[in-house]
Amino acid sequence: MYQCSRERMEEKIKTFSKIGDAGHGGITRYSLSEEALEARREFVRRMEAIGAEITTDDMANIYATIPGSEEGKRICMGSHADSVKNGGNYDGILGVMSAMEVLETVVEKKIPHKHPLTAMIWTNEEGSLYPPVMMSSGVVCYDYLPPDIQRSYRYEDMMKSVSMEDGKTTFESQLKKSGFVGAKENRMSPENTLCDFETHIEQGPILDDAGKDLGVVDCVLGMYHYRVRFYGQTTHAGTFPMPKRKDAFFAAAKALSYLHEKIDALEIENLVYTTGEVVCHPNINTCVPDYFDFSFDVRHEDSRQLDKVAAVVKSLKTMEFCGCRCEVEKIWKRDTVWWNEKLVGYVKEVAEEMEIKHQFIHSGAGHDAQFISYMVPATMIFAPSVKGLSHCEDEYTSVEHCTLAASVMLNAVLKADSEGV
Repeated sequence: MYQCSRERMEEKIKTFSKIGDAGHGGITRYSLSEEALEARREFVRRMEAIGAEITTDDMANIYATIPGSEEGKRICMGSHADSVKNGGNYDGILGVMSAMEVLETVVEKKIPHKHPLTAMIWTNEEGSLYPPVMMSSGVVCYDYLPPDIQRSYRYEDMMKSVSMEDGKTTFESQLKKSGFVGAKENRMSPENTLCDFETHIEQGPILDDAGKDLGVVDCVLGMYHYRVRFYGQTTHAGTFPMPKRKDAFFAAAKALSYLHEKIDALEIENLVYTTGEVVCHPNINTCVPDYFDFSFDVRHEDSRQLDKVAAVVKSLKTMEFCGCRCEVEKIWKRDTVWWNEKLVGYVKEVAEEMEIKHQFIHSGAGHDAQFISYMVPATMIFAPSVKGLSHCEDEYTSVEHCTLAASVMLNAVLKADSEGV
């Protein structure tokens, strides 16, 4: 088994952690920002130094390719270089650095391989400034996505995506200024790509708690995303009696408590659900709220279990809380995406041959590889996240685990290269 370089990985982590340094140990590197462009230029500089050919497509995704002994479809590896606000130094960029490390190791050690090998940066995975998330992979894989997902990734709509900071700058305008826009024909496709690997931090505590050094990812969890809205009546906070109020905020609080109680009673193992976004109107301390809207995100690998939870959520429409009317809208549905069995098998074989402490694990978060898997065979590899922290400045994965994950990807890629998919 081949080993990637710990020293090189550590140096890359230190370098990329300075690009967009937020001053508290993490980074803010919005897609197409100057910080993100600097990270891209660093990627290109390093890949050109080993002789890789650089191409970009119309979404500014970057492909750095070293040739194989035969012409044919390439094996892609990569992730994203953009971050959330005040994010960590590993989310996304570990997949980029690992792909770089694979190419650097192959070139340094003159490892024989048949297929071209490509390291990638995907544009705007986080969607932190220009929604939606996983924008570029959604556009590139659009023709292969389920209709429910397709409707959120029309190219024309993505170009019109507006900055969440100033409300007017469009994604298209920043894309054109980036200097990385290439030809549409350069996009990843089934015609030019054999398969795809993405190495990523787990972003949860499972591997760390279990004392495992690697996660063999088998799927991305299916999910439902709902908006629950309550309509009441605004009145004066000081003059209107409590029994006569139609307080939409209080109604939502009661409904959310009801959801937790009923869903927990289903006793569905490994189910996760979250309310992460709320809207209150008029949002004034002297007014009783007449409108409250909250998100409800539910994730599990079994669609039958998700349907049980969905029935509970939808039941709110028939109930009354605090005299308020309730609406429930399904915004998004995603079926569980199972990775290619052969690629997952290669990752597990390598982990066993390298005597690495590992386990199978699901991904609760969405990733570019998820959309790619609808188009070409794909899989993922997880490195442990200390304490499970991610999307924050305390996010941390040891350089040893980063290097180990890259080494596993290298050897799994070589198995795919020699044995096929």
